[in-house]
Amino acid sequence: MGEEEMMRAMSADAYGKSLDLVYLLLKLFTFLGVHMSWTSVLEYYPPRILANLMFAKGAEEEQLGDMEGLCFHWPLNSETIVSMALVGAIIGAASGGWINDAYGRKKATLLADVVFTAGAVVMAAAPNPYVLILGRFFVGLGVGIASVTAPVYIAETSPSEIRGGLVSTNVLMITGGQFLSYLVNLAFTEVEGTWRWMLGVSAIPAVIQFFLMLCMPESPRWLFMKNEKDKAIAVLSNIYEIARLEDEVDHLSAAEEEERQRKKTVRYLDVFRTKEIRLAFLAGAGLQALQQFTGINTVMYYSPTIVQMAGFNSNKLALLLSLIVAAMNAAGTVVGIYLIDHFGRKNLALSSLSGVIVSLVILSGAFFAKTTGSSNGIYGWLAVIGLALYIAFFAPGMGPVPWTLNSEIYPEQYRGICGGMSATVNWISNLIVAQTFLTIAEAEGTGVTFLILAGIALLAVVFVTVYVPETKGLTFVEVEQIWKERARGSGYNTQSLLEQGNEP
Repeated sequence: MGEEEMMRAMSADAYGKSLDLVYLLLKLFTFLGVHMSWTSVLEYYPPRILANLMFAKGAEEEQLGDMEGLCFHWPLNSETIVSMALVGAIIGAASGGWINDAYGRKKATLLADVVFTAGAVVMAAAPNPYVLILGRFFVGLGVGIASVTAPVYIAETSPSEIRGGLVSTNVLMITGGQFLSYLVNLAFTEVEGTWRWMLGVSAIPAVIQFFLMLCMPESPRWLFMKNEKDKAIAVLSNIYEIARLEDEVDHLSAAEEEERQRKKTVRYLDVFRTKEIRLAFLAGAGLQALQQFTGINTVMYYSPTIVQMAGFNSNKLALLLSLIVAAMNAAGTVVGIYLIDHFGRKNLALSSLSGVIVSLVILSGAFFAKTTGSSNGIYGWLAVIGLALYIAFFAPGMGPVPWTLNSEIYPEQYRGICGGMSATVNWISNLIVAQTFLTIAEAEGTGVTFLILAGIALLAVVFVTVYVPETKGLTFVEVEQIWKERARGSGYNTQSLLEQGNEP
């Protein structure tokens, strides 16, 4: 059966819908598992709970229960504990691009689930610190692979007009997981001897996702590029109505023909040999690095510390304020899901960064004032206000925008590798920030540290203005055309591309 006949045959019943709602909801729910599990363990249990359990004395020693032998005999600090999972994430992201291109998005997700689950089980059963860190490494490895796969898979199965919002739900799972992880941590730390459950329970969402993913289709674009056109059309027919389906198949056919004229095997160095790919990677990787260097994980890793540094010495109050910060982060991401397809990626990033600069200056000023010796409690609250404003501005913009853009700015043949490389840049930047923030704060002062972050955010405004294009509402083919025109040195007009795409 030819492609045209097959598409006509699929025009009845469910295939005539513009969007299969059940398929969409299942797809979004599928990604809940791994993102909830990775954020709760990678970003919150280890730096705040696990590190304290391993090195604290007194009451915490009783809380460890059967953790005898893991404590007090291992000369590592909490920043190193955080870094072990980040090292795994870096390796996972670096290899995740190749895995995605070679074996597909579905198999890459299944692999991430298996590796993550194994890491969680190893941590929960660890008889000594070395096995515990091995488990942390495997958790990070699974996280790294998933961080490449999830945005690409969602982008490749989403209509262009709502692609940004759907990819942003990936970030919502992360920020929502951060909030819930604080609640789970609080529940577990109130009970003695439950540290193994605290670590092992993170495997449950990954196991659920594994079995859900078995029911999910492969990315239609990956199938098309692997010459499995019938399977690709069958998946696309669950997303588009027949008229739109024909357009999508035409776009994929044109992209496939162009890719066929290139080398079949893409290597990492090939990213830097073609100017249009080089420009796209510069924009994507630059955004990923700036997302971290503007301080988001500084705030999320160390928000209780920042709150206490601001003068709130009560642990209970610090935890409560940290919960509020995490809740605002999740709520801001929900706002970003709406804005990213209405306001645009570039405009949203610039607005976000402008607010981030203001909030970091407020934070810096609050700590400078505190350093001068003033005992006025208003400076403590000013620091908390600056922290809240930072999250309010960062979460809707610089939270989802880098991941969304990196899922849509690369040609199909390069999407896996470039996505993996840019995610690797993100994790490396994350590691650098996690390892240096407290050290710089102790050496130069917290006020200076936040001022440095504000300066980086200002540089980020310049970077986004110069290097990042607007991709709102554009198809993958139209986005690729932007880079071709930039490589030739000619200008581009996003609005004209949108108008051409809307012509009958």
